[in-house]
Amino acid sequence: VQLQAYGGGLVQAGDSLALSCAASGRTFSSYTMGWFRQAPGKEREFVAGINWSGGSLYYADSVKGRFTISRDNARNTVYLQMNSLKPEDTAVYYCATGNTGVVYTTFNRYIYWGQGTQVTVSS
Repeated sequence: VQLQAYGGGLVQAGDSLALSCAASGRTFSSYTMGWFRQAPGKEREFVAGINWSGGSLYYADSVKGRFTISRDNARNTVYLQMNSLKPEDTAVYYCATGNTGVVYTTFNRYIYWGQGTQVTVSS
């Protein structure tokens, strides 16, 4: 399974940014997808997750109302739309998937990881 994340960059506080993650190597539509992030000196943290069908969405409290996760099973792609970005959103963002269709919020339930994409929000 290969995951390739795109879309990071440098933006100002209050701006929006959209991340994409393209998956290959197995049937994309059968499995949960998640986004995590890791800031310097901090542990990797759950950001958002979406189940196999897109019918169940989960968000970290810190991003609720600002971030939206979605998926396009025909394109084998998961998205993370990030609005009203804050400096504390600065991190490397990773997409990940496991071997289940249920959303988990802990990183140890995710087996395959993308390479990460840097998001930097300036104040």
